[in-house]
Amino acid sequence: MTHRLYYTEPYRTEFDATVVAVETIDGRPHAILDQTAFYPTSGGQPFDTGTLGGAAVSDVIDREDGTIGHVTAGTFKVGEVVQGVIDWARRFDHMQQHTGQHVLSAAFDRLFGVRTDSFHLGTLSATIDLAREVTAAEVAKAEDEANRIVWEDRAVAIRFASADEAAKMPLRKESIRTGPLRLIDVEDFDLSACGGTHVSRTGGIGVIAIGGWEKFRGGSRVEFLCGGRALNRFRRWRDSLAATQQFLSVAPEEMASAIERLQGESKLQQRTLRGFQEKLATHEAQTLLARAVPRGDQLLVVETLDGWDGQGLKAIAVAAAAAQPKVVVVLFTATTPALVVIARGQGATVDAGALLTSLVAQFGGKGGGKPDLSQGGGLTASPGELTAAVGALVS
Repeated sequence: MTHRLYYTEPYRTEFDATVVAVETIDGRPHAILDQTAFYPTSGGQPFDTGTLGGAAVSDVIDREDGTIGHVTAGTFKVGEVVQGVIDWARRFDHMQQHTGQHVLSAAFDRLFGVRTDSFHLGTLSATIDLAREVTAAEVAKAEDEANRIVWEDRAVAIRFASADEAAKMPLRKESIRTGPLRLIDVEDFDLSACGGTHVSRTGGIGVIAIGGWEKFRGGSRVEFLCGGRALNRFRRWRDSLAATQQFLSVAPEEMASAIERLQGESKLQQRTLRGFQEKLATHEAQTLLARAVPRGDQLLVVETLDGWDGQGLKAIAVAAAAAQPKVVVVLFTATTPALVVIARGQGATVDAGALLTSLVAQFGGKGGGKPDLSQGGGLTASPGELTAAVGALVS
């Protein structure tokens, strides 16, 4: 059994310990110590990092026998005394997020009777899964209540109790653990069984900011950020907002309507452009047909067209095929990788889908279609190589 220093000393960053076992599991060396301040992955909270005997700790594992395995690249001997150093920035970040979760979950529970089913502490943000869907008004009120507790700088105490003692206490959520329980007590606000690391006062959380929420498995998944994470998110949003505001030349409160207006204008321009392309496609099709070359009893058009997108190529190819029953039209964009559209007239026998499959096999990409019309993209070859390939495939 490893003595867990973080249970009572979450602010401790250095310790000495004796190596009691060294094992290799799944190709990774595990150092087992008589005591440790390294927190293992557990309860939705990731493991601590740092160094052990000067070697980087890449994982910390809570083992079924009650010991904790430290995965490092270091070489240790049983009986050796080693020094452990915790990565404090990572530890304190986790302490802020985990304590913030207790406060936020308690706020939802106290205000609306909404239970927290699970908690996950990710790299950039954390989430809680609530037992029912919550409204925007409830989210805002819970966020306000949680931050009130943060700014009142209430004490966060660590307590221990037997299962019988805990059964008589007002725990927010009944614990499924047996034996002695470690309790986190947020003064006059929340009491929960938890093995994680937490700040000693709620003021250490800094701030609890809800980043968003969504429906999830019949309830709600709420993303939140505490302390330094909230500050980093604010900075990213601030910089993005400032850049967008400068581009749009509008006040922040007018940005949403300005973006909506630009999207409307863009859609109108796209429709107008599409109309012009369709009209121009008929003219372009006639020009291409004039350059068609015989292939047996059929005609072949193979061209690389600059300034046209996939929809434009399709309009030209379809127009040409409609105007000349015996023609096979193969059009590429001038971009790299290239887009391709293949169409045939009613009297032509070339299978457009099969031809596309052959081109994709040679030059990569993907696509699909029918014998009379197919299209694809991602062909990595020069215009000359593509044209030559079609010439060899269509006889």
